[in-house]
Amino acid sequence: MSGGLLLAAGFDTRLAATVPAPSIEYRDLSPMLIVFGVAVAGVLVEAFAPRRSRYVIQLVLGLGGLAVALGAVIGLRDVSETAVVGAVAIDGVSLFLQGTILVVGILGLLFIAERRADRMPVRREGPGTWSLTASRGGADAFTPQAAATPGSLDEIAAAKAGVATTEVFPLTMFALAGLMLFPASNDLLTMFVALEVLSLPLYLLCGLSRRRRLLSQEAALKYFLLGAFSSAFFLYGMALLYGYAGTIRLAGIAEAVTRDAGNSHILAILGIAMLSVGLLFKIGAVPFQSWVPDVYQGAPTSITAFMAAATKIAAVGAMLRVLYVAVPDLRNDWRPVLAAVAIATMVVGAILAVTQSDMKRMLAYSSVAHAGFILTALVAATKAGVSSILFYLAVYGLGTLGAFAMVSLVRDENGEEATALPAWAGMGRRSPWLATIFSLFLLSFAGIPLTSGFIAKFGVFAAATGGDAATLVIVGVISSAIAAFFYIRVIVLMFFTDPPTTPPTVVYPTMTSTVTALTAAATLVLGIFPQPLLDLAKSASSFTH
Repeated sequence: MSGGLLLAAGFDTRLAATVPAPSIEYRDLSPMLIVFGVAVAGVLVEAFAPRRSRYVIQLVLGLGGLAVALGAVIGLRDVSETAVVGAVAIDGVSLFLQGTILVVGILGLLFIAERRADRMPVRREGPGTWSLTASRGGADAFTPQAAATPGSLDEIAAAKAGVATTEVFPLTMFALAGLMLFPASNDLLTMFVALEVLSLPLYLLCGLSRRRRLLSQEAALKYFLLGAFSSAFFLYGMALLYGYAGTIRLAGIAEAVTRDAGNSHILAILGIAMLSVGLLFKIGAVPFQSWVPDVYQGAPTSITAFMAAATKIAAVGAMLRVLYVAVPDLRNDWRPVLAAVAIATMVVGAILAVTQSDMKRMLAYSSVAHAGFILTALVAATKAGVSSILFYLAVYGLGTLGAFAMVSLVRDENGEEATALPAWAGMGRRSPWLATIFSLFLLSFAGIPLTSGFIAKFGVFAAATGGDAATLVIVGVISSAIAAFFYIRVIVLMFFTDPPTTPPTVVYPTMTSTVTALTAAATLVLGIFPQPLLDLAKSASSFTH
């Protein structure tokens, strides 16, 4: 008996010795670790800091952490290797996308932190429901008490007391950390974890709007249910690929496809198809775009802007890595399907945008059309296609953030955002600078020369032409012409139409105005002098295995 115990102990010792501890390359992971650390610190601030000081602490902590993380990304610019036993890839593509996400995150955090755009009328009546804090400087865009029933006495009392929902800052940090990990994931399990880390905070943030609470909660519920559905497809695809290759590492899947001399790739093709459903859902491509207009309209505008810009950047980056690293030898199988998706996405997005009468829904369908333009370069399956996608994602993220920030500046007589198109009539006379800057963003989305959008569209169409996808270019040009119609329609409405009887007011909050100024400057500068960013995207268009 004792000999058996000794033998068992010796077996356990040998088994433990054969499992080496994984090496963790902290320097390579430092940008993501910094953002995760800031998110955890934000949770501790919510738990222990006094309520009156949380807003300032969270804003300083978030902006400082993102700036340090951006510096860490710049410091890793020459690194091309894998980390954590191959689970994370640190290469040109992942670093470029992480840097873009951090820039969008910094500007998005300024937009989210704005407290002077939404001015709530506060009365002194009521026992203990008025505070000096509530009477100053307005309120943020988020409900003061998310757990309360919309319109309930508890929610009204919290609003009068000046309660601020500062939990949005750590939630945004967790989402940013997941967004940074998503395109850098080098195996499917890490990618799924990143997908859930970025998604769960966004589900919550979409339902926290101060105004139109029921619409906001409906948007959050739709996003959650459809997101869970798409995550199930992702998991199913991951299981099929593991069954095919015996590994979840992207490089291992590529090796299994190469070894499969019998050309029996049915399981791998099915796995990639299921996996792509989850990724195309996040990108907002047809036929998985049904959530986009409802969520973009119902979510707080600052969250809509952040989500529209950053999520598309991360999801396209993850799809690039899956298709170009895991299954490049199956390009003849996935390119025709992806081309059909790109055509449907461009056409549906452009046509449905024409029929919209709400500004946020119009921009939502515009983002669907832009997803199709991005997919045209992805179908090319060339290095030029990768670099053009990187440039497109950078300029699209900045332009989208700026456009939604402009929408939040126009308010009706009740203080709500005036998103109906007729409310923007005559805006060029009442607020020329707002109408001019918003027109700049719209012209960039339409791909008019001297804007960054023109350079971006020219790049993806050139890459598609070089990758034997000329049909996509023809459809893309026609879709761009349709899209130009509804963009120019808004410009005509602002400059050449009489204002309504009760025109909305334009607010000038500091942080949102800063965001619009910076993004507008970037849109114009990158349209006139795009070469530095083009060169950076070209040098970053390499994957490590």
